[in-house]
Amino acid sequence: MTGEQPAAPETERTRASGAARRTAPEPARDRRPAADPVESAVPDRGTVRLALTVGGLVLALLAGFGLGRVNSGDTPAAGGGAPPATSAGDHTHPPGTGPHEHPAGPPAGPGGGAEPGGLSVSTAGYTLAPTSTTLTAGRAQDFRFQVRGPDRQPVTGYAVVHEKPLHMIIARRDLSGYQHLHPTMATDGTWSVPLTLPSPGIWRAYADFTALDASGGQLPLTLGVDLVVAGDYAPRPLPSPAREATVDKFTVTYEGTPQVGASQPLLFRVFAGGNPVTALEPYLGAYGHLVALREGDLGYVHVHPETELAGGAVKFWLAAPSSGRYRMYLDFQVAGAVHTAEFTLTVP
Repeated sequence: MTGEQPAAPETERTRASGAARRTAPEPARDRRPAADPVESAVPDRGTVRLALTVGGLVLALLAGFGLGRVNSGDTPAAGGGAPPATSAGDHTHPPGTGPHEHPAGPPAGPGGGAEPGGLSVSTAGYTLAPTSTTLTAGRAQDFRFQVRGPDRQPVTGYAVVHEKPLHMIIARRDLSGYQHLHPTMATDGTWSVPLTLPSPGIWRAYADFTALDASGGQLPLTLGVDLVVAGDYAPRPLPSPAREATVDKFTVTYEGTPQVGASQPLLFRVFAGGNPVTALEPYLGAYGHLVALREGDLGYVHVHPETELAGGAVKFWLAAPSSGRYRMYLDFQVAGAVHTAEFTLTVP
């Protein structure tokens, strides 16, 4: 009996060989589909622009924060805790400098002008330190003092303001006895000036100066201290307000009305024998110097005029620190001699 022979059974070897041919995996490098994009190691331009924009904003915020700290005064001035000084041009008063005040005090509240200076013996880290505050009536004595800085050492660096490094103003508490002096300084920072206080009472001495810090910055200040002259004190009443004053052979008038918190012009004219004086001379670099002291606390304001005469008049600009009564003292020079005209002013 004939028939077909059964197929030879598939051995393990042949099965493995066939499976290997049919299912052998491709090498690993070929597993990614050909259509898949390949990621780049370099960021695209949009990402770069976004990063630069964000970085710029961060730097701007940091810079603004740093400037804010500087402008707010968080950074101390060189040489101590004194606030930053104004620029040299503001206080050396070169030719052509306009009129200005030296109140040397902090700003007042709403509606007021700058607070007058000289109310304190110490401010902004600087202290007026006299060797003695007791004098004898009518006797010439050397008044000695130092200005000590934030480091408690004598200050020896001063800017020259109106031809002098320091101006000293003296007046009694009743606003009489005005004197404008110019002490001299020794190398150790000690100032001295011959001083005669003619009558008993309490007197006020003002040191008006501009200190130089280690970096050359300037800080204008006015410090004040009381001086005591023993004896019977008979205060003089303040003269009534008037727009005309007589000193030596001169008559001086003024025009203008100061206001609180607003600079107003004051024009002073000098006459001799009823005729305008046309030969006014510069005194300490200006045609006049005006000091105003406030009744009650003797707050101090020192005002400098315009550089040129205005129709023969010495023109100042003054903003009153507050309402009240003031005594004004005008220094002017004719034929080499300095004269002082005094006025009582009422500011409503």
